[in-house]
Amino acid sequence: MRVLVIEDDMTLGHALQEFLADQGYAVDWLTDGDKVLGALAGQTYDLLLLDLNLPGRSGLDVLRQLRQDGNQVPVLIVTARDGLDDRVAGLDAGADDYVTKPFDLPELAARVRVFGRRRSGQAQPLIEAGTLSFDTVGREVRANGQRLSLSVRELSVLEMLMARAGRVVTKRQIVNSLSAWDADFSENAVEVYVYRLRKRLEGTGASIQTVRGFGYMLETQAA
Repeated sequence: MRVLVIEDDMTLGHALQEFLADQGYAVDWLTDGDKVLGALAGQTYDLLLLDLNLPGRSGLDVLRQLRQDGNQVPVLIVTARDGLDDRVAGLDAGADDYVTKPFDLPELAARVRVFGRRRSGQAQPLIEAGTLSFDTVGREVRANGQRLSLSVRELSVLEMLMARAGRVVTKRQIVNSLSAWDADFSENAVEVYVYRLRKRLEGTGASIQTVRGFGYMLETQAA
């Protein structure tokens, strides 16, 4: 999942970027409200973490413009404005959720996971595909009950494939979801991670098939 953080506090912005990246997300970070619409014109995001008190255009103005333009990207407001009127204004402007500062990072991570489940059509924090089960909270995959040792990137690629088991996931979709502005992540890198995952999945009853000219598809046997 690709996340855009819009936060002008350098300490908090850096902390959010590092924390969410450690959770397996591709994270870009902006500090100025005037740059948000341009960034969204060139890149698709799965979630925006939006501060309201920004230099340039305010977060609320950014949100209103997004919805006016028909952009339905999910927005989680993260702000120090904790008044009832502020929360109502943010939600009425089109925000999907609202968190006030200070907040605990584990709670924020849980809220972000909710958006990830909505995106993949999964109501529960456990994604199951054949003999595989993916705990999106603990970031752990098991095959036939046995834990698989996977890197953060391998987990993220497998999560996309499991959420769409039986359907094609293109290389470009994987790159767009998992790459950030400052990351060296390409279609060639996707091939490397898929190769590693195929080795990890041997004997599990699950396999990653190449659909030539399109991408990859996870095929599974019944648990």
